[in-house]
Amino acid sequence: MGVLLTTLEFLASLLLIFLLGFVSVIVLEAYRRRHNNAHVEAPAMFEDPESLKQVPFPDIVDPAEKYLSLIIPAYNEEYRLPGTLNETMNYLQQRAANDKSFSYEVVIVDDGSKDGTKIVAFDFVKKYGVDNVRVILLGKNHGKGEAIRKGMLHSRGELLLMLDADGATKVTDLEKLENQIHAIARKDYHPGDSAAGEATFRISDIPIVAFGSRAHLEEKALATRKWYRNFLMKGFHLVVLLAAGPGIRDTQCGFKMFTRSAARKLFTNIRLKRWCFDVEIVFLCKWFGIPMLEISVNWSEIPGSKDTELESGKLTPDVRIFSDQLSKDTVQCRFENLRFFLYVLWENTCYNQMKPVYRSLFFLESAAGICCILQL
Repeated sequence: MGVLLTTLEFLASLLLIFLLGFVSVIVLEAYRRRHNNAHVEAPAMFEDPESLKQVPFPDIVDPAEKYLSLIIPAYNEEYRLPGTLNETMNYLQQRAANDKSFSYEVVIVDDGSKDGTKIVAFDFVKKYGVDNVRVILLGKNHGKGEAIRKGMLHSRGELLLMLDADGATKVTDLEKLENQIHAIARKDYHPGDSAAGEATFRISDIPIVAFGSRAHLEEKALATRKWYRNFLMKGFHLVVLLAAGPGIRDTQCGFKMFTRSAARKLFTNIRLKRWCFDVEIVFLCKWFGIPMLEISVNWSEIPGSKDTELESGKLTPDVRIFSDQLSKDTVQCRFENLRFFLYVLWENTCYNQMKPVYRSLFFLESAAGICCILQL
C-alpha cells in the first residue's frame, strides 16, 4: 500500500510540474508577443525578375488596376502548381485575346514552402511577365488563411478570386461566380439604366461574395467516406452553424470570389490564419451585411491529396513520398495551430477581448489539430 501511495504521489508531482511548465510557456509567449514588435508586418515587396529590384506591392485600399485577380496560396506545391498555372494562364490569355477590355493578374503566395514551389512560381513570372504574374514570399509557414489574406490585401483586381493550387476546381467555373455577382449587383445596387448610371457603375465598389460550393456532391461523399470522417464532418457543420449561423452549406471549398469592396472589409478584419478562416469569412459577411451567394462548381480529386489517396492506399512510389511529406508538414502546422490557439485564448481571456464566436472558431481549429495528430 505504501509503494502504491508513493507511486501516485510521484505521478501527481510529475503532472503538476508538467502543468506548471505548460502554463509558464503560454504566459511567456503571451508576454513576448505583447511586448515585442518584431512580428509587426513589414511592407509587402516582390522581386522583378528582370531588374532584380524589390518593388512594393499595391494595397487593397488603392483603386483597382486590373479587372480580375487570382490569388493562389501554395505550400509545398512544387508538383501540382505547374499544371494549375498552365491551365489558368491558358484560360486567361484566351479570354484576354477575345476581349480587349479584360485584364488580369495571378498572385501566387508561397506560404513558407520547403520544396521548389518558389522556383516554379518565378519561372511563370519570367514566362508571362511581372505585370501578369507576381509572387509573395511569406518566409515561414503561417497557414492558408494568412496566405489568402496577404494575397487579397496586395491585389489589383476589381474582382478577386481565391483558388487552390491543386486545381481541384476548374478555373473556367469562375465565370459562374462572376456572372452571379454582376447580376446581383445590377439588380440590387445599380442606380438606373441611364447612360450616366452605366458609366459610374463599378463592380469593385459593391460588396458581394460568391462561394463556390461542393454541397451538391455531399451525398456521394457520405457514401465513400469512412464513418468517423462523416461523424467529424457532421460535427464540424454543427459548430459552423453555431459559430457563423446558417446560409452557406459548404464553407471550406477553396474557390471564392470577392468584389474589391468586400475584400477590403473582410481581409482587413480577419483574424484566423489557418483553414478555419473560411468560417470567419461567413461570420464577417453577416457582421458587415455583405451579400453572400453559394454557387455549385465542378470539383474533382487531384493526385497528391492529403486525404483521399492516403486512405485508399493507391499511390505510386513518387506520389506516396510526396503525400508522406504533406502529412508531416500538416501535422507540424496543426501543432503550431494548437500553440497559437492556446496563446490567443490565454491573452484574450486575461483581457476579456475574445468574442464567443472566436472562442468557438479557435476551439474548432485546435480540435482539427488534435484530429490531424491522431491521424483521423
